[in-house]
Formats: sequence, C-alpha cells, structure tokens
Amino acid sequence: MKRFNVLLIWDADDRVWVAYVPTLGGLSTYGDTRDEVLERSREAILGYLEAAAKEGLDVPAGDAQAELAAVEVAVP
Repeated sequence: MKRFNVLLIWDADDRVWVAYVPTLGGLSTYGDTRDEVLERSREAILGYLEAAAKEGLDVPAGDAQAELAAVEVAVP
C-alpha cells in the first residue's frame, strides 16, 4: 500500500471540492462532497499508477506525512 498526500480546496465559485496530488504532477479531480472527491482521488491515483506501470514509467514511492501551514502576511 502506498500513501499519497492530497490537497483539498473548497471552490466557492463552483461549489465543489477540488483535489490535487502534488507527487503525481498535480493530478487533479473534483467532487460535490469531501468524501466524493477523496474517492475520486483514490480512483485517479490508481489509474495513474496503473498507466505508469503499463508504460514502464517510474512510479513514485508515495509520500511521507505532510503538514499544511497557513501563513499570514500584512498587505500594505
């Protein structure tokens, strides 16, 4: 089993969750709910890994645990 970090962002304009997988070239998908976008992310990651293996491309080993930090910046 491999672990990949998935960044989830709520798109208020389109009212969907958007997911990005940085290790896989920014692979992206979306869903109406958080659970839906996570399931679609699993499917997209699996598809990416299967296609890479079929084409003989290097498959990333996966990611270590990551942390998302918010940084506040004073804007003039």
